[in-house]
Amino acid sequence: MLRRQSFDTSVPTVLVRLDRNPFHHGTLGAVRSLGRAGIPVHAVIESSTSPVARSRYLRSARASPETTSSTGLAGLLHGIADEVAAETATESADDPSTSLVVLPLDDVSALALARRRAELSPRFLLPHQTEEQLLRVADKAALAETCADLGLPHPRTELPVDADEAAAMAWSLGLPVVAKWSRPWLLPAGGGLRSTSIVRSLSEVRELYARTPEAGSRLLLQRLLPAGRDLDWFFHGYVDTEGRCTTGATGRKERSWPDGAGLTAVGRWTANPAVDRTARELCDALGYRGVCDLDFRLDRSTGAYHLLDFNPRPGAQFRLFTDPDGLDVVRALHLDLTGRPVPPYSPAYGRRFVVENYAALSLLTSPHRRAADGGGGGGAPRWTEYAWCAADDPGPAFAMGRAWLGHLLRKALTALRGLLRSRRARPAPASPPAPPPARSSSNQLTPR
Repeated sequence: MLRRQSFDTSVPTVLVRLDRNPFHHGTLGAVRSLGRAGIPVHAVIESSTSPVARSRYLRSARASPETTSSTGLAGLLHGIADEVAAETATESADDPSTSLVVLPLDDVSALALARRRAELSPRFLLPHQTEEQLLRVADKAALAETCADLGLPHPRTELPVDADEAAAMAWSLGLPVVAKWSRPWLLPAGGGLRSTSIVRSLSEVRELYARTPEAGSRLLLQRLLPAGRDLDWFFHGYVDTEGRCTTGATGRKERSWPDGAGLTAVGRWTANPAVDRTARELCDALGYRGVCDLDFRLDRSTGAYHLLDFNPRPGAQFRLFTDPDGLDVVRALHLDLTGRPVPPYSPAYGRRFVVENYAALSLLTSPHRRAADGGGGGGAPRWTEYAWCAADDPGPAFAMGRAWLGHLLRKALTALRGLLRSRRARPAPASPPAPPPARSSSNQLTPR
């Protein structure tokens, strides 16, 4: 399976994810992809009890720092490198020179690593990225400006400065509208704020804007492009140190969660030359290096593919784009950063990727939606990879199932308590007025 790839397995990889999502299947995908190639994998994740930590391909799991400070992250990485060097007995802890590839799996990690890149090099191998470059695409307001500067289709976007203007802009865009926080990685955990939501009334817009201080970044309002079958697409690629994107492909969302506006629950590798060309031209114009994940939606009224998001790191569904020889964007990054050649990519059109927990929710909410037919390339083998279930690595699926069941039960109990509280707080209905007394009528029969 790996006949075309020659990995330097003496160079471990540290996966870094600073968000607290225990159901991030992209992390598990990266662990399995590199681990199956014989590369030692370590991870900085939300907890050492995470379902990902049950993978047989993960050497060690460290809890991420309490804050998203780049200084704290740099210190943690140096500690991991010292431990790896001591364990492998290749270098002493007093002279830690063992190289490690570092791969961020969320936006805040990518930004923190770019901010400390000069300090981390050459001990840690990272793509040539600056924080300023990443903010041009990771910050949603900056992405809208970038698209305008480059003439790329992007949904009409407004940035209100107060609640009244937010309501006026929402009315101008046409309800419902998409509401996004410019820097979603700043959202507080457990606050109930979503990075992206659809608001359907002016009162909702005002209420959301009022939470700007809590959110930590500006609120954007975007025109909602109509959802529909075959309209949502994505591009995943790796741009190497020479600026070449030899590992890149397009896919189509067949199911998402939340439906029509969320992450990919079921995706299919499908050729789309227009999306592929736009994504590559954008990366070239930005001078981008590293792994990227771009989301597009087709506007049927104009025939243009609008760029919705640009994520400067692997998308959670990157394993969809695994070619017949096992090459994906994560493996391409390791090959490139360790000085190994990245072999040509072999498309596997028709390949599907299913995220079991989110696909089940999508199926429950829209059971009659049919998957699109056709692989977009014809003749290539079609097969499915599951995000959690794998015959050679069953531990994470069982751990995720238990954690997911507990998660759903907690949400159900919270909803039930809220319903009970609202019923108790609801005032009792006023008693209806007594009916007027009946009047006698000459036509009435009087019992004798």
